[in-house]
Amino acid sequence: MNRKISAITITAIIFYTGVIVVWHVYSPERNIGIQNPGADNRPPETARKASDVRIGEFFMRYEEATSQLTGKWTRFRGEASSNIIHTPNTISPGQDDYPVLWGVETGEGHAATVIYNGFVYFLDYDEGLSSDMLRCFSLETGREQWRRWYRVPMKRNHGFSRTVPVISGDYIITLGPQGHLMCCHPVTGDLLWGKDMQNEYKTEVPFWYTGQCPRVDDGLLVIAPAGEEVLLAGVNCLTGETAWQTPNTIQFKMSHSSVMQMTLLGKKTYVYAGVGGVCGISAEKEDRGTLLWNVSKWQPSVIAPSPLQLSASNIFLVAGYGAGGASLKIDRQGNKWTASITEQYKASEGLSSEQQTPILYHNMIITVIPKDGGSMRGKLVAYSPADLHNPIWSSGADERFGLGPYLVINDHVFVFKDDGELYIYEINAKSMHLKKKQRIMDGVDAWGSMAYADGRLIVRDANNVKCLKIN
Repeated sequence: MNRKISAITITAIIFYTGVIVVWHVYSPERNIGIQNPGADNRPPETARKASDVRIGEFFMRYEEATSQLTGKWTRFRGEASSNIIHTPNTISPGQDDYPVLWGVETGEGHAATVIYNGFVYFLDYDEGLSSDMLRCFSLETGREQWRRWYRVPMKRNHGFSRTVPVISGDYIITLGPQGHLMCCHPVTGDLLWGKDMQNEYKTEVPFWYTGQCPRVDDGLLVIAPAGEEVLLAGVNCLTGETAWQTPNTIQFKMSHSSVMQMTLLGKKTYVYAGVGGVCGISAEKEDRGTLLWNVSKWQPSVIAPSPLQLSASNIFLVAGYGAGGASLKIDRQGNKWTASITEQYKASEGLSSEQQTPILYHNMIITVIPKDGGSMRGKLVAYSPADLHNPIWSSGADERFGLGPYLVINDHVFVFKDDGELYIYEINAKSMHLKKKQRIMDGVDAWGSMAYADGRLIVRDANNVKCLKIN
């Protein structure tokens, strides 16, 4: 019996040893060659680099609602770029809280909304998909209608998206954090065209990503690439074709500020505060895109607010991070233009702003003083254009708003504190009176500008968009 077991064991050992030896030494193919790319018959263009951005390549529709609403908030600071709304609807703060009609969660950012005929649009960023997204919602229900997006990997830097789209009945145009322009149809979401400003204009995107909001004039998108060769450009809104360009002979770089259109000494002018100075460029058809004037004395390293026109020849400039405020005067002798900084001061010495563009209303400049503004820091204030150093009114000691936005609706100032609390002040002659405050959300970094249409106010913080019924 023992001899039998021993023979079986020895046979098994020999067999399995042989299997192992053969497994190690046998090769099924000795003539191995290097396979060339494409030899695996993989479909073309499926291998992608992170830098290979295909603007607007993805789309999803969720609903297809209709609306009878006709209100519009078409761009940054509204149709007139003033952040002032005149509406026949009665604005009465009252004692009761405004109802919050709906809310949606967003990726981290500060990009504010536009409103058009019952629909709300804003640019978002989805970290899971590493994608810029244009999202469309019903103004009445808050239900998402569609979204169009494209992959553009990047790291969070105090949020992602920051810009307000521009919209009409034929297009909606967004400018993404890395300088990607995307134009879609506002109803269908169809992609019309896209541009990469870094590739096309050699734009240097600012450290905290793109903050410039696109604007449209006479059917042309007006943008400030501030690239190696092009300072400003006009682009056909429907086709994406370039209509005009301003050479960047003054070598400005892109700031977070947006191009503003003004009529200065009888001439329509695009005014841009870039990194390097302030410039004026003709907006008239006969010489559109011509550089008229520039000044380099005002050169903050970071500029978020846009220039504010005070008169036919005077512009007010503000910036944060210690820059304060400045006055710019324009002169004209025939076709010769000059510009000069007539006054410049620190934030603790007068009217200033770090994030939001001030509002000129009834001969008062309304703003929130930045954190380096001394005892006035964070307060809502009003100054006379004739005296930029002594406020004619300021909010109470416990009414401070950080970097939150503000707008005027029918003689009322709506201020959204950057922690998510809404304040409403009634504007009187050279003063304001607090009428109401309401906690809307336990907000974080509520810096995005507000939008209004059809009795509804849209507010947002870094992670949420909410709609209030205010009249």
